[in-house]
Amino acid sequence: MSLDVPPGLLAQAEAGDVDEAQFVECIRASLPYAWDLIAELVVRLEVDGGEFADNQVPPPDEQTRGQLLRALASDAIRGALERHHGVKLAFQNCHRVGVFPAGAEETDRYRKFTSIRGQLLNQSPLLRDC
Repeated sequence: MSLDVPPGLLAQAEAGDVDEAQFVECIRASLPYAWDLIAELVVRLEVDGGEFADNQVPPPDEQTRGQLLRALASDAIRGALERHHGVKLAFQNCHRVGVFPAGAEETDRYRKFTSIRGQLLNQSPLLRDC
């Protein structure tokens, strides 16, 4: 299971509309490693400026790696994180997250990061089983 869903949030989902702020809180509480990593990259992007901020350090263990994979593999979770932070997320391999300013999809840097070439250049035998 990717999220620890509180009963009240599950009841909202069963009834229809879900409060996105409560969903975001559920993500924060359920996937703390992924949440902290993305929040840190958002701050780095804001403070350092530039075209994007990224993480190139693998997660410390399989549990944290799983959190990151679950956060970025789910369209709903990823979209909620993007809206909450006002950014565009991109993902390579099992750990490399790129945080771009919202609307960056049309920039050369974003297209390079998400390109087939970018994916191939980011490969490593060390990451084969990640």
